[in-house]
Amino acid sequence: MKYTEQMILRSPSGYCMPFEESAKKDVQMSLGYGEQKHPATGETFFHHGIDFNVSHYLLSAVATGTVSAIGSDAMHGIYQTIRYGKYEVTYRHLSNVFANFSQSVKAGQTVAVSGDLLHVEVRFDGEEINPLEFLTMLYGNIKALEHNAMIGADGSEALSMTIPSPYDTDRQEIEALMLRFLPSYFEDLQQGAYSIPEHTEQSLRNIFSLGAGKHYFYETVPSMSNPLGIGMRSMPLAAKVQNLLIADFLNYLAMRHQVYLSTMDEVLKKTPGASPDA
Repeated sequence: MKYTEQMILRSPSGYCMPFEESAKKDVQMSLGYGEQKHPATGETFFHHGIDFNVSHYLLSAVATGTVSAIGSDAMHGIYQTIRYGKYEVTYRHLSNVFANFSQSVKAGQTVAVSGDLLHVEVRFDGEEINPLEFLTMLYGNIKALEHNAMIGADGSEALSMTIPSPYDTDRQEIEALMLRFLPSYFEDLQQGAYSIPEHTEQSLRNIFSLGAGKHYFYETVPSMSNPLGIGMRSMPLAAKVQNLLIADFLNYLAMRHQVYLSTMDEVLKKTPGASPDA
C-alpha cells in the first residue's frame, strides 16, 4: 500500500510499537498479514492482522486517540480498539484492559496487557490494511523527527524559518498594524465585509497546488506554528504565500480604513485598492 498524505499518522512522542522488548531481544512477528499457513493444521487461510509471541506484556497507545471499542469473542478473547484520527488499531488476545471505552489516551500510555500472544489489526477509514505497514510508517516518522531534530530536550517542537521579504524594511510598522487591525481583518472576512481579490485567491490556489504536486507539505511533522509541515525545500513557496498575505492585509487597510504604510508613495495612496507591490 502506498500511503497518501492524509494517511500519515504523526506520533512525535517516540512511540511506534504497542510494546517494548528487552534491549537484548529483537521484536519478531510470529505470524504475518495476508495468506498464511496455519501453524498447527497446515491449511492456508487469510490472516487479518499480525501476531507477536509476547506473553503478558504491557501494551501502549501509539499516538493520541480514543478507545472506541472493548469486547471479547470466542476466537480472539478480550480485545480493545483505539481510534487515532481515521485509523482504528485493535489489540486482541488480551489478559487485561486499563483504558476503558471512550477514554482518551496519549502515545506511550499503558492501555492493556497481552495474554499468551498479541494479535494486532489496523483499519483506515473502515478499510483493513497491513498492520506492519502502519507500524513501519510510524517508525519512519520517528526517524524523520530525529533526523530533522524537531524534538528538543523538553519534548517541544522547534521551528526556525526566517523568510526574506520585500516588506522587511517595514516589518516593525506592519507588525504594529497587525496587532491593531488583524481582529477586524478576520472579522470582516468572516462577515463578508471584505473579500480577498480574485487574483490573490487564484495565486494562493496555484501556490498550494504546486506545493502539493512537489510534495512540499508534511515534509516535517505539522505543528501549531507550522501546520502544513513544510521544510526547507518549500521556502520559496512559503515566501510567496507570506508576501501575498501581507499584501492582502495592506490592501484591506487601504480599502476599509484608509491606512497606509508611512513609506508608501503618495500616488499609490490615491489609487483605490493599491498596495506596495501592486
